[in-house]
Amino acid sequence: MAAKAKQAALKKLKAKKPLSPEVIAERKAAELAREQKQAKASEEKRAAFEQEKAERKAAKEQVKPKLALGLTETEKKAARDERYAARKKRKR
Repeated sequence: MAAKAKQAALKKLKAKKPLSPEVIAERKAAELAREQKQAKASEEKRAAFEQEKAERKAAKEQVKPKLALGLTETEKKAARDERYAARKKRKR
């Protein structure tokens, strides 16, 4: 049974017409366009990540001087709350 099925599949495959050069070229062009689209999307995603990373670093640098100074308890609490809010914002 398996040999018959294999022979039938081979016969069916051999009966198929070969692809024309135009179809092959069209498929390659479509594949190239898809790859370019994916590369562009990847680059945009990477750029957005780098932007977010730079923003986080800037926010961190902005908070550091506040922590280094001799701050009052109220100022320390405000800085802590600010960091907490920034962390919550990043998670969303």
